[in-house]
Amino acid sequence: MGRPSRLPGTDVDDQLVCHVDIDCFYAACERLREPALRGQPVIVGMGYEPGEDIGAVATASYEAREYGVESAQAISTALDRLPRKREAARRDDLDVSEAAFYRPVDMEYYESVAADIKEILHERATIVREVSIDEAYLDVTDAADWSTVETFATELKDEIATAVGVTASVGVAPTMSAAKVASDHDKPDGLVVVRPGEVADFFAPLDIESVHGVGPVTADRLRAEGIETAGDLADADPSALEDWFGERGRRIYRFSRGEDDRSVEPRGQPKSLSRESAFAEATADPERQHDRLQSLAGAVARRARSRDVLYQTISIKVVTPPYDIQTRAQSLPGPVADERLVEEVALELFEDFRGSDVRKLGVRVANLSFTGESQSKLGEWADESDGDSNVSTRPEHRRSGQRTLTDFE
Repeated sequence: MGRPSRLPGTDVDDQLVCHVDIDCFYAACERLREPALRGQPVIVGMGYEPGEDIGAVATASYEAREYGVESAQAISTALDRLPRKREAARRDDLDVSEAAFYRPVDMEYYESVAADIKEILHERATIVREVSIDEAYLDVTDAADWSTVETFATELKDEIATAVGVTASVGVAPTMSAAKVASDHDKPDGLVVVRPGEVADFFAPLDIESVHGVGPVTADRLRAEGIETAGDLADADPSALEDWFGERGRRIYRFSRGEDDRSVEPRGQPKSLSRESAFAEATADPERQHDRLQSLAGAVARRARSRDVLYQTISIKVVTPPYDIQTRAQSLPGPVADERLVEEVALELFEDFRGSDVRKLGVRVANLSFTGESQSKLGEWADESDGDSNVSTRPEHRRSGQRTLTDFE
């Protein structure tokens, strides 16, 4: 059930919402993999293949946007505005400083980076609503108050930047719709706090498309009626808006006034629990690797226990220079909650990498059970056999080479 409705200008502050949005996420991921792309125009194309002009722009870095390249634009149009760096370097009629790096979408890689970010969000807040690969709402009412929330949000942004290597823009407000608008207000790397009683004043001068739920088509219709800003929308006749747009008209009217009674609610149970940690510099020291992996395994197991969660798959993630991601996974015959077993399996899975340079390590448990059923015992796996089967007290070992990262989504 949502919290009671609150109106702009009141002192009701029973919900404190952060909206976290990663800046140019796909391009940021490509820069993680290729640090030389930092500060350069980067265009990531959906359906794009290197050297081709088909597909559409999925993400354009801010440097590329300065040349008029936008999301959903045809790659052919983007190329007209920003040629490829390689082509510009070979042609006298093109300026290499006014050219871009083009990359195809690599969703599996982006999901692995997103998993690192989501792990931080879930550690920082007890209620998280993930709405896409690169954005989420956090109810931080239990973690901060209006006197401390700016510090909380700053520390959250710093942790994402330090641990993952990407920048996030964060909006803080007493409602979800206002927090969403606030996170968009000062991109990139922005932090905007809209306090109770300030929502209506914050919205009033904003362009109509800033209102949550108002897209380009709706904005064009509103502008044709003389409604240019969120303040204009807040002063409009709600009956007329409903005639034009149906119930959505009433909704955007309420959002423009800061009225939003929705509460932050997670979308279903998590599919996995994990902890990850990066070394300050890549290390091949077996002792440091062992200690870090053991610490991560213990932390994951304790987190699962605190939530009364059982798990049937144990995985590790290993990131080696420059940013190659590999995983190993082991499936158990039955669900367990056993800290010692998680540590043991994680260390065993890591044997393939021991002594190699490692940038980051992660441990994950998956195939979760939330129903509180009795956990399996190692001995029970053996006792269930009839004496002639090959079932043993050691779980089946499942390995992979360079995996598609599904264990870390």
